[in-house]
Amino acid sequence: MADRYALITGASSGIGAEFARQLAAQGVHLALVARNEERLNALRAEIRATFPVAVEVLPADLSEESGMAGVVTFIQALPGLDYLINNAGFGTTDLFAESDIDRQLRMVAVHVNATLRLCRAALPRMIERGSGAIINVASVSAFGPTPHSPTYSASKAALVNFSRGLQSELRGTGVRVQALCPGFTRTHFHDGEEFKGFRQERLPDFMWLRADGVVRDSLRALRLGGPVVVVPGWFYRLAVTFIQTPVGRFLLEAVSG
Repeated sequence: MADRYALITGASSGIGAEFARQLAAQGVHLALVARNEERLNALRAEIRATFPVAVEVLPADLSEESGMAGVVTFIQALPGLDYLINNAGFGTTDLFAESDIDRQLRMVAVHVNATLRLCRAALPRMIERGSGAIINVASVSAFGPTPHSPTYSASKAALVNFSRGLQSELRGTGVRVQALCPGFTRTHFHDGEEFKGFRQERLPDFMWLRADGVVRDSLRALRLGGPVVVVPGWFYRLAVTFIQTPVGRFLLEAVSG
């Protein structure tokens, strides 16, 4: 079997790190992208101690042109990618009218601009080879308004619609696109200063997903030829279905407003 390669952004922890572990377990060589070089090196050491795969570390800030350009150049130098996993991202809980607009724009740059740039860099060789998979990590917040983080939900909705449209364009090429839409997941995502007002303990256990389960659901859906939009967890699948009904939209807007 030919060597397989994956590039994962936001790979230093959480869902990105779990994608790295599960793909390494399948013998896939890795390129790991994140801002935190120390965490990337620790993950590389962990994976190389467990699995016989090559692991490349690419420290980069995808909101900056220099970081973005370096990753694009790396992709274009590869013979091809089997997996491109666009997982980098962050959130805030500010009221938009009181927020730091530069931080809001950086969020759009990381969630949307970086995803488009990396997909554009990877796709020509994927199409030429007739195989490959792109996983764009979105969120269940893509399906409804989220006060205190409207930019986050809007950028994730953009990823869902981009993934749907791109998969339609790629029909018949052998290249698969997935928009992975997890809900609350036990990672370090909510631990930062920007979530200081968020009380994780107020959420019931059934609303919390595990990163390993989210990644298993994603890779299983790819393997089985599942839908473009993948929502892990029974609760979130029901919630997403409900909020797209007229009654669900009315209740969500009433609660949000």
